[in-house]
Amino acid sequence: MADTTARPTTYEVLRQHGIGRREFLKFCTATAAAMGLQATMVPRVVRALESQPRIPVMWLHGLECTCCSESFIRSAHPIAQDIVFNMISLDYDDTLQAAAGHQAEEIRTNMIRDYPGEYILAVEGNAPTKDGGVYCTIGGQSFLDMLLESAEHARFIIAWGSCASNGCVQAAYPNPTGAKPVRKLVFDKPVINVPGCPPISEVMTGLITYILTFGRLPELDRMNRPKAFYGQRVHDKCYRRAHFDAGQFVESWDDEAAKKGWCLYKMGCRGPTTYNACSSMMWNDGVSFPIGSGHGCIGCSEQGFWDNDSFYERVTGIPVPGIESTPDKIGKVAAGVAAAGAVAHGVSYAVKQAMGKDDAGAEDEPQG
Repeated sequence: MADTTARPTTYEVLRQHGIGRREFLKFCTATAAAMGLQATMVPRVVRALESQPRIPVMWLHGLECTCCSESFIRSAHPIAQDIVFNMISLDYDDTLQAAAGHQAEEIRTNMIRDYPGEYILAVEGNAPTKDGGVYCTIGGQSFLDMLLESAEHARFIIAWGSCASNGCVQAAYPNPTGAKPVRKLVFDKPVINVPGCPPISEVMTGLITYILTFGRLPELDRMNRPKAFYGQRVHDKCYRRAHFDAGQFVESWDDEAAKKGWCLYKMGCRGPTTYNACSSMMWNDGVSFPIGSGHGCIGCSEQGFWDNDSFYERVTGIPVPGIESTPDKIGKVAAGVAAAGAVAHGVSYAVKQAMGKDDAGAEDEPQG
């Protein structure tokens, strides 16, 4: 077990870079705001960054396109530079690190030896399992073996993006390499899924900041996704939601409705069935997100999204409201609903009366 006192805290690293106390407190305030914390939690962030040693992080890359890393380095709150250089100790990342070849792999081996049970394993991409995992080999070792070896000694695992969380395009039918996400390969360690293709940069940095500040994992949903970022559907906060509720839809990409920014649901938008923070946090420091750019959500943070028949076919089973109904039609519907409610109430009352009689009869029966 490595001596954690030998690793500097975030505050110590910032001081080494010439950052004064005032700037440090501003940094803590911005960090708390990035995590959506109340102002009363800022002192706790300060204490954590003053006293906790930086967390060693090992970042592996399997079958993927590096879009998660591209997203991560574009975070604005907090900026990735502060995360990488000040808040964590990113000791191994074969995309960002300067070392290469045998020297790079030696760093990973040393992390396993020096920080067992302490380091965070961040995984970008998934692992091929057919033919011994030969389809993704690094330094003569299959990524599958590298993943399992690194996961065995990790504190917990973060699965960055849909490749690592759900499989994504590599695991799409017919999945020739037998690609599998982390959760289907590692079973004895907590795996936090952060899906998206790629995930939002502030979601990635926010998760790391939370772990560093509180020393624990955030609340997760049943898919092991952080609830703070995956607790609502894209549809719930979409600025086009009002058009959906009003029954105003784009029918073709070049129609007048598309020019007016009406709802893209009929064009295949998966916003009503996709859980992510895209419509509330957006991308590139809150500039926009796919729907804001005129393209429907493809549901990239949900399982099996790549195997959808088409990204441009309407999702079935979701009732579509309309605005063309006349007052007479609306009155008939309202009357029907009221009548149905009256019938249901009558049935409920009769059942309760019958149950009451049965209970009374049961009390009159001799016991024993």
